[in-house]
Amino acid sequence: MTIPPACIIYPHDELEWVDDRPAVFALWAAEGEPYLAKTNFLRRRLRRLLGDSRWASLRGVAQRVEYWPTGSRLSANLMHYTLVREYFPDSYAQRIKLRYPAYVRLVNSNRFPRTTVTTRFTGADSLFYGPFRSRAAAEELEGQFLDLFQIRRCQEELAPSPDHPGCIYGEMNMCLRPCQELVGEAEYAGEVARVREFLTSDGQSLTVTVERARDRASEDMDFEEAARQHRRLEKVQQVLRLRDEMVRDASQLCGVAVTKSTQAGAVELRFLLDGQWLPGRNFRLDGAGMSMDRRLRELAASLEPESRMTLARRQDHLALLARWYYSSWRDGEWLGFAHRGELPYRKLVRAISRVAGQEQTAFSF
Repeated sequence: MTIPPACIIYPHDELEWVDDRPAVFALWAAEGEPYLAKTNFLRRRLRRLLGDSRWASLRGVAQRVEYWPTGSRLSANLMHYTLVREYFPDSYAQRIKLRYPAYVRLVNSNRFPRTTVTTRFTGADSLFYGPFRSRAAAEELEGQFLDLFQIRRCQEELAPSPDHPGCIYGEMNMCLRPCQELVGEAEYAGEVARVREFLTSDGQSLTVTVERARDRASEDMDFEEAARQHRRLEKVQQVLRLRDEMVRDASQLCGVAVTKSTQAGAVELRFLLDGQWLPGRNFRLDGAGMSMDRRLRELAASLEPESRMTLARRQDHLALLARWYYSSWRDGEWLGFAHRGELPYRKLVRAISRVAGQEQTAFSF
């Protein structure tokens, strides 16, 4: 995300013409680092900082104030992150108190891959499934979906040997027991591939397989097997209910946030493509004779995410999404989709209408 042009105020300027609205601002002194902050009332905040006060005043220190009006809390958080990361690259996460959410990680760096719950993106070849509302939610889903497969749950660096003591999961036939050399790397890799497909397909790979097995057994009059497959299908569906709309392969997470805009007669659309926030787009409600659906399709076709997205950047962007989405102060609406070609345009049009209606109601008071 790049820093857009800012509005500028100088200490000798009158503050009456400054709108008392939400904004992110940077106060610059003659030397040193800028003071960066968010506020819901820009004029009031600047009066406290630059006005005549017996407690403190920065009027004699400040050289200029740059500010960026924001229409929503999401926009304010993204703008604040962009500025702090630009000016404080080594400490930006601590300065904005960025809390990283939990993910289920499929660790591929080991000969015999396993899963773990983590809050950090490490290992380019790993798959990160999330973000989750809490670490407890990630651990619960990990424990439940591993019951559907036979990959190992131990965290040790395996040294396979026939003399390895194994564990309870191997005795219960819930692990292929690579530690005891009962399977080789190729066979174990096949089970890992099933796990990866389950996570990247949002569970559909296993759901479809079990449904077909159940229907086939029913057609063959093998009702005992059909009942067993039906119970397995219920288990799969139970696991999938543990995740919410946000949880999926983090590298493919896509969606759009519809929030209020700084411009009248418009809403702001914030697209997230492949775990990366794109710059906000002001979308006007009046289309000059062109339907909203067509304008949205043209807008979606013009979106272009950054070609080189580092794991650290994606981790930050998804943390900002989770902070907004899982918060009690979330404003606007979120629509997730698998990829750009599956953007739910009808739902998006309705979401735009609802957010625009809220804006009109707010102004009517």
